[in-house]
Amino acid sequence: MSVGTPIERIWPAPVTGALTDPQLTALYCRTTGPHLRVNFVASADGAVTLDGYSAGLSGEPDKRVFGLLRMLCDGLVVAAGTLRHERYRAVRLSPERRAWRREQGLAEFPTLVVVSGSLDLDPAQAAFADAPVRPVVLTHADALPPPGLTDVADVVRCGTGRADDSGRAGRVDLVAGLAELRRRGLNQLLCEGGPHLFGALTAADLVDELCLTVAPLLAGAGPGRITAGDASVPRHLPLRHVLAAADGVLMLRYARDLAETPPAGSAPAA
Repeated sequence: MSVGTPIERIWPAPVTGALTDPQLTALYCRTTGPHLRVNFVASADGAVTLDGYSAGLSGEPDKRVFGLLRMLCDGLVVAAGTLRHERYRAVRLSPERRAWRREQGLAEFPTLVVVSGSLDLDPAQAAFADAPVRPVVLTHADALPPPGLTDVADVVRCGTGRADDSGRAGRVDLVAGLAELRRRGLNQLLCEGGPHLFGALTAADLVDELCLTVAPLLAGAGPGRITAGDASVPRHLPLRHVLAAADGVLMLRYARDLAETPPAGSAPAA
């Protein structure tokens, strides 16, 4: 049954009454093939943070969907900077959500996947030290792990670390990284940011879906957008549904047609 602030579907087919967790789960269902979903919250004027953190934009309805999306994924992908700044804890689920995963034939917990070019990570952070499933760290060939990191996580090297045409070195090959995750059985991936990782995934044409919560407030000038990094080719992403919470929050889901989804590990479009 539904809890907290009611959430209703207002588009494409309005549904009268508050949506239950099973109804929300059906709306954000797993796909049959490899899939990368990105989840962000932003203010009405496009800010990705409030007072420096995304938590200032998030309320009970957003947290509810946030938890359901974690329940649905095989792997939870996050950039190292976001992991540090947002002080990620171990990825754990409620007993009810763990039971749902068991019923679906899934592991009880999703695997945390951290993308890091520098490997500036603290093995003692709870996201690693208290993880119920051994995390995976995607990096490049030249990165040196800090003492203790390989004791608590699998370090996977994707990319040579050599300088690219712009002179930047140490960039993770995201196409190869996602192919490796899928080789490990992590087909349904959920990315929670940050903006530079979202921008890099978009540039590589790896994003299949965007779930965007819009908070009903104006943050004003200062905070960045949900995406950052190098300019890339615009990607069309059709709107699939619009949910509205009683507190004025909108939850938008954009996803490309399954027929448009590139095969796992395919080269990005030019």
